[in-house]
Order: sequence, then structure tokens, then C-alpha cells
Amino acid sequence: MTLKQQIQEDMKSAMRAKEVDRLGTIRLLIAAIRQREIDERIDLDDPGVIAVVDKMIKQRRDSIAQFELASREDLAAKERAEVATLSSYLPQALSPAEVNAQIEAAFQSLQSDGAAALGMADMGRIMAILKPKLAGRADLGKVSGLVKARLG
Repeated sequence: MTLKQQIQEDMKSAMRAKEVDRLGTIRLLIAAIRQREIDERIDLDDPGVIAVVDKMIKQRRDSIAQFELASREDLAAKERAEVATLSSYLPQALSPAEVNAQIEAAFQSLQSDGAAALGMADMGRIMAILKPKLAGRADLGKVSGLVKARLG
């Protein structure tokens, strides 16, 4: 079963169980997936769906921070519930040790290609290797920081 099919089935089960909040979040996710498919004229596969889920989670986390600054805990709690629902569609998150191992493997692969000393100019090449492997499984912003620290 693909991730899109799983989301459709979860929507049906949320409707049957009358889980209004969960149903609303799943419908927003389905709308975002369809919007991206229409915009790009493609049929999203699992990595594409994961990218949409990841983007929605980032948006919710930004909203949570803004709501907390404005002392709107009620709205922040609603966003946290949406993050929890959306997170169930992401693959198992990698541990920091596993992320570091992936970074090390990316560095090794570039060095084996003939690059003697890697510098900040190689940041894009390293992230290009890491992004498909870590998308949805690690915060790419933090990964980018780790790579910068290693290069610098």
C-alpha cells in the first residue's frame, strides 16, 4: 500500500470514528498533495508525499512558535495535535549517530571521487547526496549545520 493510499484509508477510518480534528488534518494533507500534483502535473510517489508532509509539519512548527509568542496556547495546542497526526506519516526518524554516519558516508564518497580537501564550496554537493537519504527522516536544517561545522 502506498502512502497516499494509507492516508485515504486513515481518512475513512477517521470519518467512521468521528475523529473531527484528525479528519480535518488528513483532509488538509490530501488537499496539499493534490495541489502539488496539479501544479507540477505529476503523480506523487511516497518520497513526494513525505516532502509534502514534512513541509506541512514545518509550517505548523512555525505557527506554534508564533502562537506561543502571542500567548495563544489554545491555537498552539491545536497545531501540536496536527503535527502529531502528520508525523505519523513520516518514516522512522534517524538517531543523531545514524545522521552522523550518513554525513560521514557522503564525505567519504566525495573524497573517493578525487576531491582531496573538501571546503565550503562542496556544501551543495554533500547536501545533494544527503537530501534524498535523509528527507523526512531528519531535520535537513540541522543536517546542514552539521555539514557546515564539519567543513569549517
